[in-house]
Amino acid sequence: MHVLVVEDDAETADYICSSLRALGHVTDLATDGKAGFLLGLDGNFDVMVVDRMLPGLDGLAMVKAIRASGVDTPVLFLSALGGLDDRVTGLEAGADDYLVKPFAFSELSARLTALARRPPIQAEQTRLTVGDLTVDLLKHSVTRAGEDIPLQPREFRLLSVLMKNADRVVTRTMLLEDVWDFHFDPQTNVVETHISRLRNKIDKPFDAPLIHTVRGAGYSIHV
Repeated sequence: MHVLVVEDDAETADYICSSLRALGHVTDLATDGKAGFLLGLDGNFDVMVVDRMLPGLDGLAMVKAIRASGVDTPVLFLSALGGLDDRVTGLEAGADDYLVKPFAFSELSARLTALARRPPIQAEQTRLTVGDLTVDLLKHSVTRAGEDIPLQPREFRLLSVLMKNADRVVTRTMLLEDVWDFHFDPQTNVVETHISRLRNKIDKPFDAPLIHTVRGAGYSIHV
């Protein structure tokens, strides 16, 4: 791992850095918030360890600035401030974990390893396309072959679930949960009715159907 340590206490900083290096990790050290912010902007670190009480720019302000700059490197706050409100404030500032001083290095190491293993957050797709059908999740608009298709809110939600799972089978149970928030089978044909309405709007006016029934399994949307 490549770890950025932002800590103004020389003894604590040396302990963390030397212990991490002994495990084979690469560490960079900043002793104040401004230096930590500038180093952190590079985004070349796997994880950051940030003390909350820093000179120049405190840890909270530093992490907020890092996040506002678009850097998503995992951050672990290390602080003597261990109250519930302190931890909540740290996490709300953009940290991913919070460890209270005094601490055991084994726990610090384990937490950093866990943070570094987390997959990067993927930007949520806001525009879904299957063939000539496009759904814009932000504008709540649907077009096919360049034609606008007005949908009711429930129909739009149903189509969005199908589009997000394009080329895969979506079961009736999945649709009941994702579209209607039902965690039981209401023993009605509500899914079938809305699928029929969607087909009338999405498929019927056009040459090729996109919504397909997979008998005994559910539905799938594909070219």
